[in-house]
Amino acid sequence: MIWLRSALYWLGMLVVTPPYALLCFLILPLPPLLRYKVVSRWSRIMIFWLRVTCGVKYRVIGRENVPDVPVMVMSKHQSAWETMALQELLPPLVFVVKRELLKIPFFGWGLRTLSPIAIDRGNRSEAQKMLMAQGTDRLGKGFSILIFPEGTRVPAGQRGKYRQGGARLANELHVPILPVALNSGEFWPRNSFLKWPGTVTVCIGKPIPTANRAANEIMAEVEYWIENQMAAITERGPKYPRDAAQP
Repeated sequence: MIWLRSALYWLGMLVVTPPYALLCFLILPLPPLLRYKVVSRWSRIMIFWLRVTCGVKYRVIGRENVPDVPVMVMSKHQSAWETMALQELLPPLVFVVKRELLKIPFFGWGLRTLSPIAIDRGNRSEAQKMLMAQGTDRLGKGFSILIFPEGTRVPAGQRGKYRQGGARLANELHVPILPVALNSGEFWPRNSFLKWPGTVTVCIGKPIPTANRAANEIMAEVEYWIENQMAAITERGPKYPRDAAQP
């Protein structure tokens, strides 16, 4: 049954994604925030479809901590789930992504419409300049900036190395950091075809100030908050069959 339900989810994604990708071309002349409202509905559709087909729901703790002004969002990253769900749960935001992702057919076309901050990770000095320039531009247009401080998806129950680049950027852009903890990897494991029924818990903390603080100090506070929340909401460790993508 898990295989069938997961297959139905992927089938729905294959049906919905190409028309939305074509829509992205048609709405490129629209203002960025309006484009975002249109294209982000794809994510809402897929989160709804995930609930219908695979029984993956979610609950949010700390929604009242989301400010009305743009911020830097730093989130735990366990699965593809949060790349879609956070568009639904938070005000308009942009991703910091590798430039190569924009070249992927359909997915990359839609991502380009969302005004991401696309950088060349092979050139660090140039990437930092682009982060500053594009970050300032996106904040000015009313977008928050989403960064996964561990840099990649980390399996449920595990912990990656928190990088300080996002903290330095937040400090230079003069914006606080909104920390987010979530356990999506327990229901949609990293690189897994299968999705398991259950309720993802999303914890949103109070904004963490960055003004006049060192990057390592900021990052230590972000990591401490996120990992403490993870200890509270994690239901199962990495040895649970879900993490091995087994039925």
